[in-house]
Amino acid sequence: MKEYLIGGLIGAVVFFIIGYIIGMLMRKKKAEGVLGSAEAQATAMLNEAVKNAEAKKKEALMEAKDEIFQLRQETEKDLRERRNEVQRSERRLQQKEENLDRKTENLEAKEEKLSQKLKEAEEKCHEAEEIKKRQFEMLERISGYTVEQAKEFLLKNLDEELDHEKAVKILEYQQRTKEESETKAREIIAQAIQRCAADHSSECTVSVVALPNDEMKGRIIGREGRNIRALETATGVDLIIDDTPEAITVSCFDPIRREVARLTLEKLITDGRIHPARIEEAVDKCRKEVDKVIKQEGEKAVLDAGVRSLHPELVKLLGKLHYRTSYGQNVLNHSLEVSYISGLLAAELGEDITLARRAGLLHDIGKALDHEMEGSHIMLGVDAARKYKESEAVIHAIHAHHGDVEAKTVIACIVQAADAISAARPGARRENIENYIKRLEKLEEIANSFDGVEGSFAIQAGREIRIVVKPEVISDAKMTIVAREIAQRIENELDYPGQVKVNLIRESRAVDYAK
Repeated sequence: MKEYLIGGLIGAVVFFIIGYIIGMLMRKKKAEGVLGSAEAQATAMLNEAVKNAEAKKKEALMEAKDEIFQLRQETEKDLRERRNEVQRSERRLQQKEENLDRKTENLEAKEEKLSQKLKEAEEKCHEAEEIKKRQFEMLERISGYTVEQAKEFLLKNLDEELDHEKAVKILEYQQRTKEESETKAREIIAQAIQRCAADHSSECTVSVVALPNDEMKGRIIGREGRNIRALETATGVDLIIDDTPEAITVSCFDPIRREVARLTLEKLITDGRIHPARIEEAVDKCRKEVDKVIKQEGEKAVLDAGVRSLHPELVKLLGKLHYRTSYGQNVLNHSLEVSYISGLLAAELGEDITLARRAGLLHDIGKALDHEMEGSHIMLGVDAARKYKESEAVIHAIHAHHGDVEAKTVIACIVQAADAISAARPGARRENIENYIKRLEKLEEIANSFDGVEGSFAIQAGREIRIVVKPEVISDAKMTIVAREIAQRIENELDYPGQVKVNLIRESRAVDYAK
C-alpha cells in the first residue's frame, strides 16, 4: 500500500514538474513573440524619428542660412552708412581746418596792423606829451603861476562857488521844510511818543513797598494765594512779588488806586494781621484816608491860587492831581505854577488876574479823569469845566492850551505861555542839575570844535547856542553850512527836550535849529 502511495506521490510530483516546464516553455514562446513585435515597432519609430530629424535639420539649416543672409545684408548696410558718415565727418573736419587756417592768417594780419597802430599811437602820445609840456611852460610864462599854484587858485574859486551854491540849496530846503513843517512835526511827535511810551509807563505806573524781611512775602501771598488775590481784587492793582529782596512792587495805571494799595500794604505790614477780612477793612480805611487827602490837597491848591467859588467836584479833581505825574513833574504843582505865572503875565498885560489864575489852575484838570474815561485830557477837562458851570473864557483856555484850537482870547494865550514856561524851565521835569550842566558844557564843546569858531555861549537854559565866528575864516556863504553841520552834530550826540537854536554871528547871522 505504501508503495502505491509513494508511487502515486512521485507520479504527481513528476506530473506537476512537467506541467510547470511546459507552462514555462509556452510563456517564453509568447514573450518572445511579444518582444519581436516590440522590436519591430521600435525600429519603425526610430526610422520615422530619424526621418523627422533629417527634415527638421534641413529646415533649421535653411532658416539659419536665411537669417545669416539677412544679418549680412544689415551689416553691410550699417557699414555703408558708417562709411558715409565717416566720409562726411572727414569733409567737415577738412572744411574746419581750412577755415581755421584762413582765420589764423587773418588774425596774423590784424595783429601786424594792430602792432603798427600801437606804435603810431605811442608816437602820437609822446608827441602830445611834448606839446602839452610846451603849452604848460608857455602858460606858466604867460600867467606867472606854476601848475600847483594854478590848481590851488582854481580849487579855491571852485570852493567859493560851491559854498555859495550849498548855501542857496540849504536856504531852499529850509524854505521847503518850513512849508511842510506841520505835517513833519506831527510825524516826529508821533514817533517820539511811540519811542518813549514804554519807559514813561514803567516809571509812572509802579510803586515799591519796603518789607521788614523776605518772610513777609509769604504772609502777603497767604495760603494758596488767597491774601494777594483778596488785596488785588479789593484795590484793582497788580502786586509783583519777584526776587527783589525785601520789596514788593505795586503796578497800576490809576495813581489813586496804586496809592490806596500802597497804604494798605504798609498798614498790614505794620499791624501784622494779614487775612482777607482784615485786608478789606484796611482797604476801606485807606481809601477814606486817600479821599481825605485828595480833598485837603484840592482845598489847599484853591486857597494857594487865590481862586474862589470853585465847584466841590472840581476841587476834588484838583486834589486827585496830587497823585498824578507827567514826565516826572507833579501835575498839581505844575497847575499851581501855571496859575501863578498866568497871574503875573495878566498883571503885566493889564488883564483879569483872577480869571487868568483860575484858567491856569484848571488847564490840566482833565488829567484827573484820563485814567477813568476815554479821550484826551484836554477834551475831558473841557467837558468837566462845562459840566460844573465854568465860564467860557476858562473853558476856551483849557481847550486851547496845547494848540488844539486857535487861542482867541488873551487869557488863553497867557495860559499857553505859562504852561510852556512851567514845563520847559530847567529842573521842572526829570533832569538833575549835573546832567543839565553837562549838556550845556557839551553844547559849547561841540561848537568850539569847528574851525573858525572864536567863542560859543549856551544860553536860555540850553535852548540856544550863540557862536561868534572869525570873519576871515568863515564867509557869509559858508555860515549857513557851518550852522547846519553844528546842528547835525548836536542832533547826533546830545539828548535834549524841545529844540536847540544854533545862532552864528559875523557881519551877518545864519540860524538853524537842531530838532
